[in-house]
Parts: sequence; structure tokens; C-alpha cells
Amino acid sequence: MTTIYSARWVLPLSSPLIEHGAVAVAGPLIVGVGDAAEIASKFPDARIESFGHSVILPGLVNAHTHLELTAFRGYLENEEHDFFAWLRKLTLARLERMTPDDIRVSAAWGACEAVRAGITCVGDASDAAMMSMLALRDVGLRGVVFQESFGPDPRLVAENFGKLKTKVEELRPIENELVRAGVSPHAPYTVCRKQLELIAEFARSEQLPLMMHAAESESEELFLREGRGIFADGLAKRGIEWNAPRTSTIQYLKQVGILATEPLLAHCIRVDDEDIETLKQSRAKVAHCPKSNAKLGHGRAPLVKFVAEGVTVGLGSDSVASNNTCDILEEARFAALFALHDPSLTASRMLSAATTGVLSEGAPADLIVVGMNGTHQLPVYDPVTALIFSSSGRDVLLTIIAGREVYRDQRVMTVDEERLRSRMSEIVQKL
Repeated sequence: MTTIYSARWVLPLSSPLIEHGAVAVAGPLIVGVGDAAEIASKFPDARIESFGHSVILPGLVNAHTHLELTAFRGYLENEEHDFFAWLRKLTLARLERMTPDDIRVSAAWGACEAVRAGITCVGDASDAAMMSMLALRDVGLRGVVFQESFGPDPRLVAENFGKLKTKVEELRPIENELVRAGVSPHAPYTVCRKQLELIAEFARSEQLPLMMHAAESESEELFLREGRGIFADGLAKRGIEWNAPRTSTIQYLKQVGILATEPLLAHCIRVDDEDIETLKQSRAKVAHCPKSNAKLGHGRAPLVKFVAEGVTVGLGSDSVASNNTCDILEEARFAALFALHDPSLTASRMLSAATTGVLSEGAPADLIVVGMNGTHQLPVYDPVTALIFSSSGRDVLLTIIAGREVYRDQRVMTVDEERLRSRMSEIVQKL
């Protein structure tokens, strides 16, 4: 059965805007994109859904998030002036107060928020990747779930690396056409050098996507360049020896083999021109998280330089524990404004960074419909500009992933949101 979705505007992004356009979907694929009348004549037996004064575009991508932490939205506000205290409170609460099912519910609630905001694909970092993968499958969200690995103590490398390999083996049977497993050595200050080397080699040999937090804060830079600061002090208190490489995070990750995996690196705030060239040459990707970076006081990543030098950049929300929303249209607006609205960061460029990037025949049917009738949007002279600077995830009317309507009519179609809402209330009481 073919369904035709029509609207005032269709934004294929890979080709020019289409006024009064339509997209035809059959099964998991797009089978036609073009003028609404022409598409209707091409598929005369198709069901037609008209969305009027709206725009159809490729689904949004959240390049970096932690869906399992959705229950911590607003929980850590008093610790945001101290990143070490923020991390510690979060880690202890997750380990001591949340059951595996709590984590799955938290991740599923985050996945619901994502599809409601037009996000069709996520790069999700999780300490409990099995629960997060199951949550993505429950909701019908596409993505890679990166199993996190921790281990700053070189004496425990074999044990910690063994745990990671076991977890990945357990994740493989859960993978499907939408959800893949990856690995994530958490950060340079939580994973020792030898463990980073082993994980890099493991990712290459097993062809696993790799994500890592990198060059995020001043404390991290002090830790790597000078071997001092809160992270170094924390290791010393635990009797863990740390020999600083006396270089930047990016150059350190090159030394230990992480960049050879062509990784996805979250944040990349504390980088210089040499680091940017290294990122480009290694074909590493950057997940730019402007709101989280600002809220935690870490600063601004050099987005303009990344774009100018040809580094691949996507947009991420990070967790709602540090944001507090999962809204990629809003991230695109913040990214442009935090870059002082540099003329190279056009609305079209920001939209390309925010999406899967293509509506074309034969492509996966990951697409969304965004209403353009809001008082905060009208009048609309240019739908691209209106999307980036006037709209948000709350304006999304329909989210389709692999041809399946996952969100429409103000409800997620795949899960019982009221049950999840009730369970979230129970988790909040624990916390």
C-alpha cells in the first residue's frame, strides 16, 4: 500500500524546495518525491494524506544523547557549577537507585520525546545499552546505542575490557534493521590509556561504531596537558597513577588509536587549529551540543572553523540532565546564534546538519511533517528560515521511521505513553 504525504512545502534538501509537493511512501522506502499533482497521478491507488500549510523534510538526527538519563531532567540543577560534583551525583543515583527496568522506562520516555520532536535517528551513549536498545526498539526509533566503558585504573584493564566485550556479545542478538550496537570509552579522564588502545582495536576488528566524549572542559584539558585539576586529584585519592600525555585531547586520542576508528566525538570545545586538521584528516565526526555546553559552563565549540575546514558536524542534545530538552530544531537555532550568526552558517546549512539529509526515491522513508500555522511562525516567507529560527520540536505533526508512522495526532503510536508516564512518576519518587 502506497501512501502519499502532501504539504505546502517539501524540502528534499538533496534537491531544490518543492512548493505544493508530496512524498510517496511504500513499505520502508520513499518511492516518489515531487509536485503533489504529479505524484498523485503516478500513484492513482495511493492513500493521500494532506497536511496543508506545513513542510515535509527528512527526519532529524540527534547525534549525541543519553536517553537512559531522561529521569534526571532537572535533578542536577544545583551541581551545574561543579562538573565533577554533577558527574558524581548522577553516577551514584543511577547505580544505587535505578533498576534495569527503571533505565529501560527512562530511555523509552526519552525516545518518546525524541519522536515527538521529529527525531528519527539517535546516537545514544548508555552504561546499560541493552535496556536502551530495547527502548529504541519498543518506540521504533532508529539509532546506534554505544555501550559505555569505564576504567581509569590500569590495574583493572583486563577486567573492564572483558566486561565490555561480554556486553557487546549480549547486544548483538538485539540488533535489527533500525538499531545497532557500538562502543564508547566514556572519556579521557575515566578510561586509562591501555583500555583506550584495546577498545580502539576491538572496534576496528569487530567493525563497531565508536563514540567518545572529547575535549569537553577546562578540567579535562588540565588533566591531559598538565596532569592536574579535579580529575587528577580524584584519581590520586583512589591511589590511581596518572601520567599526563602533555598534549591535547585530540592528539592523545590519535596516539592511542581512537581516531583510527573514524569515531563520533561529542563536544570538541577545547580544540586548536592543529586539532581541527587532525579531526579532518582522520575523518572523525563531531557531535556539537551547544545548549548542554552552555548550561554546564564549558564554552562554545568552534563550529564555524569545523565547517570551514570540512569536518563533519552533527547536532546533539546531550542528555536532558544537562540540557533539559531533546529538541534538535532548537539546537540548530542555538548553534547558529552561539556562533554569532556567522554568515557561513545559513539556515540551510544548519538544517542539513540537523537531518538525515535526503528525501529521494529509493531512500529510507524517515521523514517528518512540521506545521507552519503557529502564531510564533506566521508569516512564513522562507520555510527553511522559519524552521530554524521560528520553530521547535513542538510543531512536529508527524514522524515516520522506515515507513512506519511512529508519532501522529499528538501521540506516540507504538507504546503506552500513560504507562510510561506512571512509571516515570515512580522513578522520580525513588530519586
